[in-house]
Amino acid sequence: MSSSLYSPASKHATGSLDRRTFLKGLGAATALPWLAPRAAAVSVATPATHNIVTANIRVALPEDEATGNGWKGRRELCADVILRQKPDIICLQEVLREQASDLQASWPDHAMLGFAGPEMDAHATGYHGIAKNPIFYSRARYELTAAGGFWLSETPHLPGSLSWGTARARHVNWVRLKARDSGREMRVLSTHLDHQSQPAREKQMALILAEAALYPADFPQLLAGDLNARVDNPVCKLVAQAGWTDSYAEVRGAAGDGFTVHGFKGPAYERPDGRLPAGRIDFIFSRGAVQPTAAEIIRDGRDGRYPSDHYFVSAQIALT
Repeated sequence: MSSSLYSPASKHATGSLDRRTFLKGLGAATALPWLAPRAAAVSVATPATHNIVTANIRVALPEDEATGNGWKGRRELCADVILRQKPDIICLQEVLREQASDLQASWPDHAMLGFAGPEMDAHATGYHGIAKNPIFYSRARYELTAAGGFWLSETPHLPGSLSWGTARARHVNWVRLKARDSGREMRVLSTHLDHQSQPAREKQMALILAEAALYPADFPQLLAGDLNARVDNPVCKLVAQAGWTDSYAEVRGAAGDGFTVHGFKGPAYERPDGRLPAGRIDFIFSRGAVQPTAAEIIRDGRDGRYPSDHYFVSAQIALT
């Protein structure tokens, strides 16, 4: 397996020596010029706000077909539920190649970055391949100024690398976007932490936070994804200690925040012990000159069916 499929020639507008030194060792600055332009988007957020959605769409698994939850049966619903939020930016998790292609076709007004790259896993089906965390953004609203990604391991420059007992290779993608109307820039990251190892989750998040901290403290950044950890988990405490704000808690308060994993059952979902599930594991965090103004757990379905085994999460933010 060669890492040469990830180009080292990414742009970095920050340009500081500390950041260049970090990224030289990290190997994180991978250019992502994969898609041809499509039609222009129509943004519905006001010029002062930006609509963000994070969505774990669940990988396309053959076993889900038997239960009526296969990707072919829910792909249109998934695309529609997300698009109904009128998002400027969409951060996805658990995306396989087929799913990425389907969503590209469904959202022609959005560009996609962060899927294409080396297929490094020895297994060709299921979660392998690898399921990725692409970011879609409105072509009309933003200009892409930089993009990259790195693997959440001790060798983040090495595609598919694993460390700290992680069950699967995990990574983060990021884009740096400039609003065409105001010229303001923000950075958006999409990630999915390990689902089994708590030490791995903490190390993975620490790596993300260390890289993000190389930007000025007031530079607007959004971190979205499935952390496989709830608000009382040390992973979320690391995020808060690093100066990030949980957009949902900021807007709605910490109490009664609901849950986001529901096993395709929606509000009828119960844990195996019969209790209601605990809170959110899907988040949109912000850091820097960002103010969350709205937030929601998206519980939309159709005829008792849901677009994923996760509820999606949205936030509206203003750059301050």
